[in-house]
Amino acid sequence: MTDQAVDARGAIVPGADRPSTATASVFLGRTRELKGLRADIERAGLDTISGRKAPRARVLLIAGRPGSGRTALAEKLVRQIAHRYPDGVLRARLSDPDGTPVPIERAARDLLAALGVPVPPGAAEDELAAALRGALTGRRTVLLLDDAAGAEQVDALLPDNADCLLVAVSRGPLTGIADVRPCTLGGLDTKSGLELLGGRIDPVRITVDPRAAEHLVEVCEGQPAALVLAGGWLAAHPKAAVSDLAKQLHADTEQGGALERVLRLVHAGLPGPVARMLRLLCLAPAGDVDPHTASALAGCSVDAARAQLDDLTALGLLRAVPSPLPCYEVPGCLHPLLTSLAERLDRPAELQLARARMLERTVRLLQSCRAITETDTPEARERLRGVPPAVRFPSPRAAEEWLRARRGALLAAARLAVADGELDTLARRLMSQLVRAMVAHLGTQAAAGDLYGIHRLVLDVAERQHLPREQAAALLNLADLDARTGRTHQALARYRAALDAARAANDPYAAGRAMESVGGAHQELGDFDRAADWFGRALAERLARGEQRDAARLYGRIAGAHTYAGRYGEALRNWRAAVAAHRRSGDVPAHARALSELARVQEYAGRPEECLRTCQEAVEWARRAGDGRLQAALQLRLADTLERLGDPSAAALHRGAAERMLAGPVRPGGGPDADGPTAPAADTSREHRPDTCEIRSASAED
Repeated sequence: MTDQAVDARGAIVPGADRPSTATASVFLGRTRELKGLRADIERAGLDTISGRKAPRARVLLIAGRPGSGRTALAEKLVRQIAHRYPDGVLRARLSDPDGTPVPIERAARDLLAALGVPVPPGAAEDELAAALRGALTGRRTVLLLDDAAGAEQVDALLPDNADCLLVAVSRGPLTGIADVRPCTLGGLDTKSGLELLGGRIDPVRITVDPRAAEHLVEVCEGQPAALVLAGGWLAAHPKAAVSDLAKQLHADTEQGGALERVLRLVHAGLPGPVARMLRLLCLAPAGDVDPHTASALAGCSVDAARAQLDDLTALGLLRAVPSPLPCYEVPGCLHPLLTSLAERLDRPAELQLARARMLERTVRLLQSCRAITETDTPEARERLRGVPPAVRFPSPRAAEEWLRARRGALLAAARLAVADGELDTLARRLMSQLVRAMVAHLGTQAAAGDLYGIHRLVLDVAERQHLPREQAAALLNLADLDARTGRTHQALARYRAALDAARAANDPYAAGRAMESVGGAHQELGDFDRAADWFGRALAERLARGEQRDAARLYGRIAGAHTYAGRYGEALRNWRAAVAAHRRSGDVPAHARALSELARVQEYAGRPEECLRTCQEAVEWARRAGDGRLQAALQLRLADTLERLGDPSAAALHRGAAERMLAGPVRPGGGPDADGPTAPAADTSREHRPDTCEIRSASAED
């Protein structure tokens, strides 16, 4: 066995295999391994030997079983060499706690977010990987990829930049990546194992019986994670001799390695409720635990859960994560063992009930997180007062901090709930509330990447459960995000699919919105005839339901499509219909804007006298609406029209009025909406859309 890098005080649970958010610790051993890894950075690669410049970053591999301290060694190496890489360290975990490989798309998106590089929602894996490589061009950065499941994950994230360094942590070799020599970790040597135990318990207990302590290290196979648990058990049993623990472990004849034997012993010695909570923590999404999660899983109070989590942390069974909020994580090496214990000792119905309690608590927290932002009306304030104190946030800032801190766990909860397949109603409620909380606190634009993933999960559930209404809503939301990021063809296909689903659900609202959006996509693609046709279909739906405001807007969209196509006669007819509809509905600002667009098209059509009269009428309506910028734009259009009609003095008066409104000089023909003869009528396509991140589900609760 070789010496091993560990935390002598146990502040870092060896084998937790998580990026280093742990507290400061004492690092033991691994001098030879660290020296070898640092030398490997400088080692000439095959490209250098052949006289070519290395095309990609150097890859260092630290291989070992979970619990061997492989991540602790990687973090120590990174700390030693960080000064040579001034652009920082990027970290990503490439396997979930249950061993499921993390999709490259998710890992690349998280790394780009850490770099502050915006990426469009819904971008494909290849696009994100290419964006990451591009973002790392010209940088000197270290990538620490923890718990890599295979070479394909590492290769996809490997920078095309020899000035970067990639440190991968894995169970075994990464076959397929050239020029990688793994640093393979074994267990602790006896001396290092004794030092580790001495950091967990009174060293006198070791010195009075050194042979028993050495035997304990041997029984634990020198595995750091097993020794940490053994030290935690001894610390909790101050009257027990080290030899007693060694004998109990030696007498365990059940199958399993050293870590599993120690965990069984520690688990058996816990009080019943604490042992049950420990087993149920394997259900925590992404292995991230807070007192609310533990409370819901175990069915106890939040205060009791917090106390039990602290006790489990003292035993080395959990690790406290530095965070503004109480936060813990299940060590990666213990997760499969706890899952096995839960499956053996708890009935499937009990585990499913615990999952349901956890999801229900998460839904209530998300409802409270959103409700704290909605205090404008007496009804909203009354709803907020009805929120139970245990899940109530003291302020919007506290709610946002919780949402940001728990973002990863919340998204993992949604993914696990959908994958489970047996709690779809709760999964739908969870995703609905998660979307609304994110929009309320982070905004649609900032949360677009996460929202895209949630809408895809909603679509999965809707298709599985044959829910066409929810399917239509998810497709509309995804298509809107596709349209906003320039993937118009993909958006068009989804809008058409949403229309089919809306018709199957007999949902006229969703069908009308899908028709209008199909028209908008065709207009974006330059097919103005089809755009006008689809807008007309949507208009018929709105008129049939007596929705005058939406009908007025659609008249304007039809006019806009005709204007793009140069069919000014049709455009004028539809703008007049829009003006009349806005007048009937009493929408003064929309009436003023429609008159402005009517004047614009009259100008394009070569009808200056009509344009002059319409502009004068529009100015009056813009004044009533209090829209000073629109008034200024109309004054400029009046000036341009009067110049064409041969009245420069009147034109100068109107241009002077526009300058005073805009508080600055304006060049002739250059107003806020003076777009020139090829500009289309104003496109209000975005105005009609409900929040693109709202999940319209009949079962979703506010």
